[in-house]
Amino acid sequence: MKPTVEYYLAPSSPWTYLGHERLTSIVASTGVNVRLFPVDLGGKVFPATGGLPVGQRSAQRQAYRLVELKRFSEYLKLPLNLHPQYFPVSADPAAKLIIAVQEKEGASAAMALTGVILSAVWVREENIADPHVLESSLRSVDLSLDYLQASLAPWVHDLYDQNTINAIELGVFGSPSYVLNGEIFWGQDRLDFLRARLATL
Repeated sequence: MKPTVEYYLAPSSPWTYLGHERLTSIVASTGVNVRLFPVDLGGKVFPATGGLPVGQRSAQRQAYRLVELKRFSEYLKLPLNLHPQYFPVSADPAAKLIIAVQEKEGASAAMALTGVILSAVWVREENIADPHVLESSLRSVDLSLDYLQASLAPWVHDLYDQNTINAIELGVFGSPSYVLNGEIFWGQDRLDFLRARLATL
């Protein structure tokens, strides 16, 4: 049986954006399964694990975050606006949309949609809390606009809550986190370690 990479993410995270394309390539090249677990990072994971939203961090940490984002975007040759117009932004609607799509269309469709949503924040400077932006994201990957309504269903909200609980119980404290057989790889800069671990299976 193929192993499954559990992908814990917040669809507003710049680090998730910087790693998403490479994770997609790893999944394609290794043939592993992937399952996305969008989580409530700022509202529940951070408070439970000692994290702080960007605006509440020290000036030194905020400044260095920008240095690292610029450094990685240049190194990876990925466009990234350091001060996008719509950040911070509520990621809940986008997270629930990803969940709804994955449950009905599978992980591949959810991965494609997630890539579009992440780029919406960090490249196109769009408001992913706006239903019109989410509609456009669905169209760009040829998915039904009905998923926007489906994402409002109680069962989607319940899955979102359960994802968040699972993340905290596993020891996940940031986005992105990739979990393989219980081992956590936190951050897009740990993808090489994930690839190496997959090679041993």
